[in-house]
Amino acid sequence: MQKISIQKLKWLKSLQLKKNRDKEQCFVVEGEKIVLECIKHIPEKIEIIACLKEQIGLIPPDLKFKCLILTNKDLERISNQKSPNKLFVVIKKSTPNHFNPNLNFLILDNIQDPGNMGTIIRTADWFGIHQIICSKNCVDVYNSKVLQSSMGSFLRITIIYKELIPFLEESKFNITGAFLHGTPLEKEKLKNSNAIMLGNEGHGISRELEKFCNQPVKIKGHGGAESLNVSSAASILMYEWTK
Repeated sequence: MQKISIQKLKWLKSLQLKKNRDKEQCFVVEGEKIVLECIKHIPEKIEIIACLKEQIGLIPPDLKFKCLILTNKDLERISNQKSPNKLFVVIKKSTPNHFNPNLNFLILDNIQDPGNMGTIIRTADWFGIHQIICSKNCVDVYNSKVLQSSMGSFLRITIIYKELIPFLEESKFNITGAFLHGTPLEKEKLKNSNAIMLGNEGHGISRELEKFCNQPVKIKGHGGAESLNVSSAASILMYEWTK
């Protein structure tokens, strides 16, 4: 247990940026609940724990981690949250698990909002969908806001970034796509689908990918809103798919 150095503090702050996370091959998780999940499930991946002195008691004494002590001022420097968390952990990135074509999966096309990405990951975990294929231009799964909104579900989901067109051309999947203009969801059966595809918040599924969706569906609304939030649409589709 030692006070964090200025150099290490700058390093932690630098991991807010994707280019630095890629370079260092690690990322920061913050918040008591998620950090304790990391300690429980992936202790071998932990590089550093950093926290306020009064949080030390939360760390299991039998675990031998390098623990750095932060001040309240330090928290404000390294946290992306409006109300900074008091417990941080630096995790080594894992090599993504191999894609299993025999398991159902989600396909995400250019999802940009970290909150949406995190919520979709959490919802997939709830419904037992443990693979997500993301286009290369999706928001980084190791973005702190994605990790926060996933509430630890990122630990249980295989998330792989791919160039979607070559990936889909090589395979013969039955894919349900979420569109504003498709067959009403209640008229379709999703049981035969291998995957559900969801598109960008503002533009939906890109034209280049539409051709791979052999079951285009829409979720009918009864009010005045123009469209559903993509994470809300994902929740409805996953419920229908897995019930």
